[in-house]
Amino acid sequence: MKKYFIDLRNIICKFNKEMVKFPHLIAALLALACIPSFACTNVIVTRGASADGSCMISYAADSHSLFGELYFHKASDHRPGEMLRINEWDTNRPLGEIPQVSHTFQTVGNMNECQLIIGETTWGGREEQMDTTGIMDYGSLIYVTLQRASTAREAIQTIVSLANEYGYPSEGETFSIADKDEAWVMDLVGKGSDNRGIVWVARRIPDGYICAHANQCRITTFPFDDPDNCLYAPDVVSFAREKGWFDGEDAQFSFRDAYNPLDFGGARACDARAWSAFNILCDGVFTWEENGCEVSRPADGWLGYAMGYELNGEMPLFVKPSRKISVKDVADVMRDHFEGTPMDMTQDIGAGGNALPYRWRPMNFAWEGRTYCNERAIATQQTGFWFVAQSRGSLPDVIGALIWFGCDDAATSYLTPIYVNTRKVPECLRVGNGNLLTYSPTSQFWICNRVANACYRMYDHMASFVRKSADDFENEQMFSRVPEVDSLLLRTYNGRSGKHPGRRCAVRRVRNGLTNYTVSTAMEQFRAWVRLEETLLVKFIDGNVKAQNEDGSFCHSQYSEGIPEGLRQPGYSDKWKEAVSRDHGSVIEVR
Repeated sequence: MKKYFIDLRNIICKFNKEMVKFPHLIAALLALACIPSFACTNVIVTRGASADGSCMISYAADSHSLFGELYFHKASDHRPGEMLRINEWDTNRPLGEIPQVSHTFQTVGNMNECQLIIGETTWGGREEQMDTTGIMDYGSLIYVTLQRASTAREAIQTIVSLANEYGYPSEGETFSIADKDEAWVMDLVGKGSDNRGIVWVARRIPDGYICAHANQCRITTFPFDDPDNCLYAPDVVSFAREKGWFDGEDAQFSFRDAYNPLDFGGARACDARAWSAFNILCDGVFTWEENGCEVSRPADGWLGYAMGYELNGEMPLFVKPSRKISVKDVADVMRDHFEGTPMDMTQDIGAGGNALPYRWRPMNFAWEGRTYCNERAIATQQTGFWFVAQSRGSLPDVIGALIWFGCDDAATSYLTPIYVNTRKVPECLRVGNGNLLTYSPTSQFWICNRVANACYRMYDHMASFVRKSADDFENEQMFSRVPEVDSLLLRTYNGRSGKHPGRRCAVRRVRNGLTNYTVSTAMEQFRAWVRLEETLLVKFIDGNVKAQNEDGSFCHSQYSEGIPEGLRQPGYSDKWKEAVSRDHGSVIEVR
């Protein structure tokens, strides 16, 4: 998802003569310019690193102007000469048209029927690399490619071909790309309005390893003679030389350093999220390959890097997890707020009296001549939608393509299973069922926002209550119900359901079955979340916490079913009490 920023450096340059009178203001503005508001996080898991042999990509589409809905395009055949209209994903601004291909695959969200998955994070890059005349913005590259490519390698070539032919008007991007067998990470950026196309590099993630990125270019040096594992633009080095961004030997060339140099904001607001994902999935010890040997080092060895204080080092692009990773593991990583680290957003006074792990924008503030940053964790309040997609090569494509899809803040929402070969999407996720300016009582995005915003007022008590509901649903679906449905669908696909239909008939029956399951499960959980929001209102009204019985009913007095029994007022955190006593204690002290 796109980054949003104010180019304060240009302001400073424009008004330099006046600004020199205010040195403290100059320092504050420069610091602000180094910390733009970034969005989106991806985690990539290869099949050898996953618990079930699937390739996985997680994605949080974080934007203050993105509505959470499930994009759905059926497979189609197209006539010669038919054109495809391209609108910019972020703004819906018309960009132009490109020729349509003869056949397009079905896509649901960021996955297609062939089990191809594509996610992204935006990192900006140098301003002069924007091609304002281009047609294929980063969102269109994703969704058009999903309609046209069936494998990760095909996707890389399709992205390159579309961007080079029609121009690329977006900022620098990192794409996560996976199919049934391989997972890749791809960094790309435009070459400016006077030089159509992109410079790019893509690296295959070694099987058994994982990768993560979050709005900072991640590929530094790379091999030039290993096409099985590394692909790149023929002018990736020469273009940087022409621009004066690199002057060393080819072997020393770093894509990141040339096109998206790391600074404090890139580390603290961006790479810190990738570090945290690695920290969780590797249990605090990073293991990677160096010069043909596996090397291990505690994650804390990169803590200074993640916090933006030590930028000379380089965090590994790929690490080996400490255990086989389940889809639930990846989902829970997307709920992280740096818990248990020095950046833990629940522990400082900024969390208020109820340990709220969010800071409203802007991402930084100045006070008495110094500038401070608000942390940017993986889980964030402005998420439009998020998912964990699985490409499951052990199953036929019609069954194997599965995307676990959710809306709004990952920490207080749930993922529902969506089979990509469904014939329709649930009403609660249908495109057009509400938008950011139009409330819809039947929209999953809006009910998840209602639950999340309720939790923000008393987070340390309400969020855990909501999280248990999400965990119970996801655990049942991920480890019980979906495997059962997979088995049933596979029996039907193989003609072992009591009848022996032909292959086409079997596929039709499979698609009918997975459609019914996809829609009914999503709608049932949507209704459960509506009831949950009602329960939150009753249980936590006015700072109280009402007790419940094991069956979920509220405890009441022996004299009336309308009078609560076991009512608590938990109050505020110790951090809040300490801060308030220091700030206002002389006035409120009880004597």
